[in-house]
Amino acid sequence: MVLVFLANGFEETEAIAPIDILRRNGQKVVTVGIGEEVITGSHGVTVATDATELELALSDEIDMIVLPGGMPGTLNLEKSKAVQDTIDYCAKNGKYIGAICAAPSIIGKKGLLKGRKATCFPGFEEFLEGADFTGGPVEQDGNFITARGAGVAVEFGLKLVEVLSGKPASDKIRESMRCVR
Repeated sequence: MVLVFLANGFEETEAIAPIDILRRNGQKVVTVGIGEEVITGSHGVTVATDATELELALSDEIDMIVLPGGMPGTLNLEKSKAVQDTIDYCAKNGKYIGAICAAPSIIGKKGLLKGRKATCFPGFEEFLEGADFTGGPVEQDGNFITARGAGVAVEFGLKLVEVLSGKPASDKIRESMRCVR
């Protein structure tokens, strides 16, 4: 199961593109609303989530969590105890943690990116404490997958599929969507 956390002010493309791509791959994706069930993105797109943070239960069924960026969405995610607890659970148990745009700052501030390759939206590098900042579009280092921003949301989603199901699965979706390399 993949949990995608959504907080008011999230960047819509950074959430919806990975959700769509993961579901095309057959992943069970659960969107989790922070504070409420209906969440509004930074550009006014409203999404009804599958669950709220109050309904969240940490379990071995979690394979990955995804943190979309956007402002103030990233700050709202960072303030959530449920998000923080889930990050800690995933880090401790070797589960995948994906973060895009400003959201890598959340895991960076926790020191989880120390010594790892990582990327983020320009201007948030200072929060990737101890990371080997690359500035690349998408980076994977161990169980951490980070991405630069909305412009690489499809590539980010394809990388999430790759780490969960392998490169052939990711390539199949890439081809079906007519993505360019």
